[in-house]
Amino acid sequence: MFRPDANDQSKLPYPPVPQTPRPPTEEKRPYQLEEGTYQPGALPGEGPAQVAYQEYPPQWNPPGKLVVGPSVKPVARGLRTASILALALVIAAVFGVGLFAGWGFSRSGDITANPVPSLQSGTNSQVTVPPLTGNNIETVREAAIAKVKPAVVQVNATVIGRRGESGIQSGSGVVVDKRGYIVTNNHVVQGSGSIEVVFADGNKIENVRVAGADSNDDLAVLKVTPPTNMVVATLGDSSKLQVGEDVLVIGNPLGITETVTHGIISALGRSVPEDTTNVTIPNTIQTDAPINPGNSGGALADLQGNVIGIPTLAAIDPQFNAPASGVGFAIRINQVKLIVPQIIQNGSVTHTGRATLGITPNDVDPRLQAWESLSVDHGVYVAGVQSGGPSAQVGLQQGDVIVAIDGKRIDNDASLEDVLATKAPGDKVSVSVYRGAQQLTFNVTLGELQAG
Repeated sequence: MFRPDANDQSKLPYPPVPQTPRPPTEEKRPYQLEEGTYQPGALPGEGPAQVAYQEYPPQWNPPGKLVVGPSVKPVARGLRTASILALALVIAAVFGVGLFAGWGFSRSGDITANPVPSLQSGTNSQVTVPPLTGNNIETVREAAIAKVKPAVVQVNATVIGRRGESGIQSGSGVVVDKRGYIVTNNHVVQGSGSIEVVFADGNKIENVRVAGADSNDDLAVLKVTPPTNMVVATLGDSSKLQVGEDVLVIGNPLGITETVTHGIISALGRSVPEDTTNVTIPNTIQTDAPINPGNSGGALADLQGNVIGIPTLAAIDPQFNAPASGVGFAIRINQVKLIVPQIIQNGSVTHTGRATLGITPNDVDPRLQAWESLSVDHGVYVAGVQSGGPSAQVGLQQGDVIVAIDGKRIDNDASLEDVLATKAPGDKVSVSVYRGAQQLTFNVTLGELQAG
């Protein structure tokens, strides 16, 4: 990680990312949020600040594990941290704040079991994207970019550093409602003193109000008085995405406005946890399109110019303290369409869309196995059962150990969340448990996690 005096910024727009690992500093936090350009007392455009660009503080984890960091350009060093993703991924939220982990429940696939208000589309871009044929990929891509770009904004949040100094933390946002509502990541604006929004045409609006936020989904909604000719993004359907599909990321990485990167959908249904907040973002879209600090809250779009996700997370290689190439994550747009209208209407979330077993989970480890005299060395220990909840209704008890759901082995809470992330409230699942040495199976109808 660069110190403020490490580089001469008069010669570089931003210093290169360090490639040599160094021992941990005196910081008490084992994992820190990724840092971006910190400009003390300066707004974008007021001249260069003499502070080196700092990204991804060293995260010294067991060998072979990967760290992820949030994608804003935050002023403070670390607000949240990263945890463990299945297959030995250690995760942190992209560019500004961390991810979420450790719940014994999950979000639905792409359903809205409870009725919620709708977004008002308003004036969309007038650009027409031609159908994709065998030889017009460049034309299609250019048209898709032209369609999405006007609806993507830069979000500049004034925050206070640890020594009391003010600075600017930058991210991105997407206009999703004609009444002037903009979605961004919660970690972009959390703790901010004032917020400025800069539209693609250069129009700036200061003192922007936060209409509401949902930390569990890392989403926030900003409200502005709609400027003339404001363009509202066309929102797609994330339930129809396919691995290998071409996608575009549009945002403001490193404060470089209206930047577009290109890649494919690498995987679907990724659950990304953060242990410090005990929250998980399930069913994210994994992409190899570069996601950098400042992209948080921007647009992940398909080649028809439909916004299909909100870029939020990126993997970090802790060995080199640098972004891991081509491993980024975005929140599904169908989840945005579920959460944002609730925030607009109520200022908060009333229907989470997350499935729950209604238990308090603990990982089974050697200490717990010995303490509770468990007959298995893996799984999720049921430390508590919600009264009247889904598990209680079918007879699961405190002290049971969940070892499989629908035949899929459960080794710990992370693998439980991975399975639940593919489920929706109302789904029926087969839960295999050990009760002492006895093996039992329960058919559980999953409930919906209550907001708050």
